[in-house]
Amino acid sequence: MPAFATAVQRLARAFALTGGGVLGALALLVVVSVVGRVAFGRPVPGDFEIVATGTAVAVFLCLPYCQLQRGNLLVDLFLSRWSPRVVMWLDVVSACLLALLGLLFAWRMSLGLRDAFVYEDVSIILGYPLWWAYPFAVASFLLLACACIVTAADDLQGRKP
Repeated sequence: MPAFATAVQRLARAFALTGGGVLGALALLVVVSVVGRVAFGRPVPGDFEIVATGTAVAVFLCLPYCQLQRGNLLVDLFLSRWSPRVVMWLDVVSACLLALLGLLFAWRMSLGLRDAFVYEDVSIILGYPLWWAYPFAVASFLLLACACIVTAADDLQGRKP
């Protein structure tokens, strides 16, 4: 398992850094578009389409790393009153459920990828193909499932980041 966990951690870090790069590029695009709109009356055409799609890709890419860092939403309102053993088992069960959801989402996104490709779905203004964003989502959800397995195994062995 350590080799698997190391590979998942490295890949999740690379995905998150890529997602951060995408967000940085989107921020730059927004600045250029606003300056173009104010200074020249010409924004970047389709800027909101690019930002919407790019933001979705960036969020997908960051999900596995977020899971490995235990950065997903945790409601500690009633958990603090329970024993560490009960909390550990709840963490394991929730990681396993999220792994199953990740696999379900990867499967459904792969079907969406197929449909977007077959039916040649394109964005409204720029007309770029929409299928290109789907592989990022499929890969991210598959990696999320792997990250959930790693965190569940860590919890069972008493390891926390």
